[in-house]
Amino acid sequence: MGGRNRSSRNVLVVPQAKQALEQIKFEAAQELGVQIPQDGYYGNIATRDAGSLGGYITRRLVQLAEQQLSGANRQF
Repeated sequence: MGGRNRSSRNVLVVPQAKQALEQIKFEAAQELGVQIPQDGYYGNIATRDAGSLGGYITRRLVQLAEQQLSGANRQF
């Protein structure tokens, strides 16, 4: 398990969402001042930074889901 990239085991329920998720990740990293590794390996990122990044992404996804459920993003 050591240095393996574990993200390959993650499967998106909606594969078309991959680009949007990547965008949220980069926005979060930029806002938090966390450098996204070019090779995709997060093992060298400080635990605190990784936790902050994950927390930010989770909050943003919840916010988007709440907006969608409330109808705030509906276009007629």
